[in-house]
Amino acid sequence: MHLDVIDLHAFYSSPPGDVARRAIGNEIRAIWPNLSGLSLLGMGYATPYLPLFEDEAARTLALMPASQGVMRWPGEGASLTGLADETRLPLEDASVDRILLAHMLETSEQIRPALRELWRVLAPGGKLLILAPNRIGLWARRETTPFGHGRPFSRGQLTGLLRDCLFSPEQWSAALYMPPLGRMLMPRNPEGWERIGKILWPRFAGVWMVEASKQIYVPIPEQSHARIRQMIKAQLQSSPN
Repeated sequence: MHLDVIDLHAFYSSPPGDVARRAIGNEIRAIWPNLSGLSLLGMGYATPYLPLFEDEAARTLALMPASQGVMRWPGEGASLTGLADETRLPLEDASVDRILLAHMLETSEQIRPALRELWRVLAPGGKLLILAPNRIGLWARRETTPFGHGRPFSRGQLTGLLRDCLFSPEQWSAALYMPPLGRMLMPRNPEGWERIGKILWPRFAGVWMVEASKQIYVPIPEQSHARIRQMIKAQLQSSPN
């Protein structure tokens, strides 16, 4: 079950949420340094990170699952958010260049149909960037943050899930190496924690980030490979010397 949008907004309005937003945002920016001229879809609760590209992407839209609820974004001007069925998005085929998926995969009850729908709307050559709680990270064990709800993932689980849904994982990153302390105990230098954590305990980051590309071919089943080999062998045996 998806978290309520009010709870997500409250977390990102708190000191721990602000630290998480900055740490994750730095890694997102490193993966996507420039989206000029590209269309961007934020899916789930991605609005804390969309301002990174607000003045850069050609078109930005945020869709939130109906069971989560929706909150206006940005605060001024026309709203760019909307509610949607995560398995039936109101977008044309191959209409989006980049998709940022945050706070949805771990709480979705329809993970594979939702990913297949993202595959449908993603343009050939497009990229999907997923933020997901790390199974062995401390943040997945703290229910006072959104990362402590739903199903956390290992790298292997994310890889298998993406491949099942016709995505190819291409680039990995991680964030939130600092412990998930309360608002009164947050470290004064979270950037230092991130730098040290990448070196000393890289496997224990709170959040995995994986960028994946859209596969535009259908894998051939193994039995089909066997039939093809038999046909080629038969043709070679029947051909004249």
